[in-house]
Amino acid sequence: MELKAALRLGECPHLALTGSGGKSTALFQLSRQVRSPLILSATTHLARHQTRLADRHVVIHTEADLNQLESLPWKGRILVTGDFDGERTRGLGEAAMEWLGQFCGYHSLPLLVEADGSRQRPLKAPAAYEPVVPPFVDAVVVVAGLAALGKPLTSRWVHRSERFAALSGMQPGRPIGVEALAAVLTHPKGGLKGIPSAARRIALLNQADTPELQALGGELAGSLLDAYHAVLVASLKQETVFARYEPVAGVVLAAGRSERFGRQPKQLLLWRGRPLVWHVAHTAWRAGLSPVVVVGGEHTPQLRLALADLPVQLIHNPEWARGQSTSVQRGLKAVPKGSGAAMFFLADQPQIPVPLVCQLVEAHARSGSAIVAPLVDGERGHPVLFDRETFGEFAALSGDEGARRLFQRYAVEWVRWHDPTALLDVDTPQDYQRLLALE
Repeated sequence: MELKAALRLGECPHLALTGSGGKSTALFQLSRQVRSPLILSATTHLARHQTRLADRHVVIHTEADLNQLESLPWKGRILVTGDFDGERTRGLGEAAMEWLGQFCGYHSLPLLVEADGSRQRPLKAPAAYEPVVPPFVDAVVVVAGLAALGKPLTSRWVHRSERFAALSGMQPGRPIGVEALAAVLTHPKGGLKGIPSAARRIALLNQADTPELQALGGELAGSLLDAYHAVLVASLKQETVFARYEPVAGVVLAAGRSERFGRQPKQLLLWRGRPLVWHVAHTAWRAGLSPVVVVGGEHTPQLRLALADLPVQLIHNPEWARGQSTSVQRGLKAVPKGSGAAMFFLADQPQIPVPLVCQLVEAHARSGSAIVAPLVDGERGHPVLFDRETFGEFAALSGDEGARRLFQRYAVEWVRWHDPTALLDVDTPQDYQRLLALE
């Protein structure tokens, strides 16, 4: 994935970058991917040589100088900074940045802002006066350089190393580990400092230039997702984002009438001492999907009892009799806006293994594919993961139509799985007997 796509930026982003280990590289790399014209700026210093990366550099001596932007030809990347102070530019002040934000908003211009400095170290801890993040930005990217992992906690690798030590609980000079970096990035006085409450928070783990560092980035991502909307593992030097980790919701469809099973709905049939729907919801939860939403219909009260000991959300679909599409739509409405994808399960497939669910999530993190599904002995299986870019398509579904039409509209990434028992669903009493024989 390229950086803009991995960040899920719209056509006119107002974005700030903080942290260390590649902020300026990310700023100018992103400026080549976002539509132009666009404005670049900084609330901190930029090196003189960096100003040459823009197509035009506008120096602001006084706030009145900002008015010249109205008459400039809007082409390419326009960098707006304060005056030079030796070999560095001064950052824009609060009033000037507010004016610039309003200007870009009025003219529908993208605005990318570097919001603190790091002395070109891979890692840093912010001082009391930084970062200076404009309050109007809709996203903040917190950059960290993975090259410092395993290195000693000294000023060679960490800007303000003593502050980093205090936030992480580390002793100076000790090797920096994943846990320490996670502690700083999720600390309100560390990576989260100064981020407006309404802005999306994205951690960009840069310098993943080796397979070992990519693996450590993936491990670190799991510790960050409670604090960030997304975590990217990237090598800006290679202009590649290797993975984008986001929360993935699980939706279990359990609203069917199950007429072939008489009075007892099949989702409540017992297997290994638990109802089938319990096994499916438990698998989704164990695989780390969050939240796990179970959609019930006629038998919602019984489902509530069956799922009482699981940390899942049960919702009732009053339109369940109109077909599966209504349950799909109802479940999707319960998926939080910040989720990167949703994975749909059928309540009559209790043998779906946790490792398969994890493989689907990992495949999506690395490719960003619109649809990720298992392929078992040449047959499409369940569950199926849908990226958030497809969510708008579900509103058009009707009746018992599932998401089959989406397979015709989007490219599908197939994850091969070689255990045919994962395909077993309980549609008939004979299927149930086959399932019981596997206990």
